[in-house]
Amino acid sequence: MKKGLFLKTIGSFALVFVLLPAAAKAQIPLSNVASATLNATLTETLSVSLTGGSTVSFALVPGGNATGSVPVGITTSWVLKPTRTAVKLVGYFDTTDALTDTVTSTNHIASANVLGRVATGTPTTFTAFTSTVSGIGTPGASLELFSEGIGGSNKNETRTDSLDLEIDLTSVPQQPAGDYTGTLRIQAIVL
Repeated sequence: MKKGLFLKTIGSFALVFVLLPAAAKAQIPLSNVASATLNATLTETLSVSLTGGSTVSFALVPGGNATGSVPVGITTSWVLKPTRTAVKLVGYFDTTDALTDTVTSTNHIASANVLGRVATGTPTTFTAFTSTVSGIGTPGASLELFSEGIGGSNKNETRTDSLDLEIDLTSVPQQPAGDYTGTLRIQAIVL
């Protein structure tokens, strides 16, 4: 084979190898673009649970104060939408008669004589259950335990608080002896 013909043959093969990948790529067709819509919902939640002492006992003192046997541990959890501004926790009795004598049912201890405090909440000193909190609890028999403003970093949060209780009979020194019982309700509301 002549030298010139040999070079032409090699040159032709080289040109074929250079053009072959470009031609192969041009032959692969692309499909249309399909798309899927994704919808996801994270539901708002608000919950309250009691830990530790959900039964509190008092050794009442005629004309004096009695401290509850244990604090009430309260865990409040929430997952909220960006439009929410605050979470409030409220303790309340169904009526202004907080406790009733189990024997006679005629003697009562008023909610004004039951006091609560939450060191990390709103009443850091003992305060009577005599408030009215809009949207929750019983008027005149409620106490706001905390109010937490909601911002960007606490839309999803869990907090634990400890509620200390007292019964103050100094304003009713003639309170009859008896076994008194009542139910303190604890509920959260979101604004």
